[in-house]
Amino acid sequence: MMANIDFTPLFQSSIGFDRVFDLLNSTARVQPLENWPPYDIEKTGEDRYRITMAVAGFSADELEMVKEANLLIVKAEKADKTDSGEILHRGIATPSFQRRFQLADYVDVAGADLKDGLLTIDLVREVPESMKPKRIPVQAQASLTTSDEAPKVEHKQAA
Repeated sequence: MMANIDFTPLFQSSIGFDRVFDLLNSTARVQPLENWPPYDIEKTGEDRYRITMAVAGFSADELEMVKEANLLIVKAEKADKTDSGEILHRGIATPSFQRRFQLADYVDVAGADLKDGLLTIDLVREVPESMKPKRIPVQAQASLTTSDEAPKVEHKQAA
């Protein structure tokens, strides 16, 4: 297990990154992950990602996906089978599981599909227009006079 990293020097020159530092610290404290079910994470475009999980043996109604603020939780629980036969050997693993994925800001689930035992979850990052960088024009103040003379000021007398 890794030790906590001291981010104190970075606080001197960064503002509002507390959550990022907390996330990095919590990642360092995570216990070793289970390796079932296996999954891949791929980048499919500039702001597009895909998670593919091998969930053979589970039907769509046994899978549950929940998206909270910056967290995607994928759960599966095998329904009890009511076969009339007695199982002599169980070699096909279908244990219940829960897998958590930390998502960056503005990443949302675009869709999910279960086909041939693979659960495919498409993710997209959609940064709101108000959060995108925008160029701000700098305007020079126009000169009030066209010559070197001091501007003339008119005074009105109070009645």
